[in-house]
Amino acid sequence: MNGWGWFAVSAGMVLFWGLLITAVVLIFRTLDRAAGPPPRQGTAAAEQILGERLARGEIDEEEYRRRLSALRRGDS
Repeated sequence: MNGWGWFAVSAGMVLFWGLLITAVVLIFRTLDRAAGPPPRQGTAAAEQILGERLARGEIDEEEYRRRLSALRRGDS
């Protein structure tokens, strides 16, 4: 086998492994999406996060009360 034969075998091996790895990754990504979205945490967790944001000073009290009432009403 001359120099070009070794090159063809090497390139073929790289292509084979690249395609195999790509196929495995795509299969796992498809299966992960099929599992569905993660479960929602509920309003108790959302109220806790809102309280933490108020405590850190990210939002003021008026914004806290407005968002808290929207959460309890079920608005987005």
